[in-house]
Amino acid sequence: MSEAGTTIQPLDPGELLRRIEVLERELTRLRADNEALRAEVERLRRQQRRQAAPFSKERPGTTRKRPGRKAGQGHFSRRLAPPAAAGSDAATPVPVAETACPACGGELTDDGTAPASVTDLPARPVVEVRRYQVARRRCAACGTRVWGTHPDLAPDQRGATAHRLGPRLLAAAQTLHYDHGVPVRRVPAVLADLTGAHVTQSALTHAALRQANRAVGTVYAALRQEVAQAERVHTDDTGWRVGGKPAQLMAFTTETATVYQIRSRHRHEEVLEVIPADYAGVLSTDRGRSYDAAALASVKQQKCVAHLLRSVSEVLETKWGRGRSLGLHLRRVLRDALALWQAQRAGTAADFVAEAQRLQAELGEVLRARTLPDPDNQRLLDQLGWHHARGNLLRFLDDPRIEPTNNRAERALRPAVIARKVSQCSKTETGAEAFAAFASVARTTRQQSGSVLDRLTALQQPASPSPPSPR
Repeated sequence: MSEAGTTIQPLDPGELLRRIEVLERELTRLRADNEALRAEVERLRRQQRRQAAPFSKERPGTTRKRPGRKAGQGHFSRRLAPPAAAGSDAATPVPVAETACPACGGELTDDGTAPASVTDLPARPVVEVRRYQVARRRCAACGTRVWGTHPDLAPDQRGATAHRLGPRLLAAAQTLHYDHGVPVRRVPAVLADLTGAHVTQSALTHAALRQANRAVGTVYAALRQEVAQAERVHTDDTGWRVGGKPAQLMAFTTETATVYQIRSRHRHEEVLEVIPADYAGVLSTDRGRSYDAAALASVKQQKCVAHLLRSVSEVLETKWGRGRSLGLHLRRVLRDALALWQAQRAGTAADFVAEAQRLQAELGEVLRARTLPDPDNQRLLDQLGWHHARGNLLRFLDDPRIEPTNNRAERALRPAVIARKVSQCSKTETGAEAFAAFASVARTTRQQSGSVLDRLTALQQPASPSPPSPR
């Protein structure tokens, strides 16, 4: 009997066994859930560390593509003979050693010759060293010393700094580092192995910092102005470090030029440093909030369709039943719009204008303002509806010259991301500015099908002589 005076009825043995079975099943389920949650926590903990593929979805594809050129795609021809270098020797004759046919023993007759070549480096590369004897004179009245000048020599190239590296050697080092991503600490060894030139890391670093404030910096400033006046600009950002502290590396790229910028933060203020508030072109971006600031409200934008589809898929993964209707409808319209744009580019679109208007109207109907019971769908509706009202979702259907994705900016960031893995980013603010300047010049030169080595060589020429100073 309990304290309240009520009698506790004993449980029937069968009911007791049934309850024990229910509790055991519940305990088994809870243990399985606990193990699954522990595994998820461990997976997320590993993702926070530096991984070889941090963005991997961990879902391998069901079909694998064979390496190499696919049948019927691209142009293929056998390797052509390289042009003969100046001063190269004549072709070496290679006679047939056999005097009879190795297959049947028959007599061999003359059948002409076939060309062959081997392209290689010289056994002992010779570095060109140009020597000068600089005359100097002194004023008998005031003692001012006057030095001889030469186009190859800097005006202050005397004394402890009389022996310097030439413009092509410096340009080769800068091409390896800023264009190909070789860490600057490894560049001296690469140059020594390939050319026999002995340079130091500090000499290369100081030369790059000087040029970032001179000719390279001037070209970089001109590129920033060129991008700000382009008709279409793609932009994206990625993480960077300056002196071990977090920073952001931004890329602004067009069809002919690319500008990198490194800042401690990525806000609309940093975007406005390159893209002005009165920008007359179209800015292609992802869904970063910095591009939605009021200061950029008058700038026409095209949101990346690939990012939009990813956002829709993330919502669909957690929904079922009628909760999936909004996401499925959005995904179909966006995919149809992307397919229509690709057909227009390929010249196979039957009635592009009418179909584009239909998709615009259908997307407007899907994103009409209303209240939804699911908060995730409501959030997606509000955000995409806000962009659609400003024409930021399907602007590429109004002007097919606009690309629907931001892949161009992501490709521009790829070399910097690779360099980040091996060079630990920038140690100082001046080093970050130098990286942005040199990387912008190198990337732009490649976009224009030019030689990065030749471009940087031309920018390494010594400054014009300055008036002599008293000594």
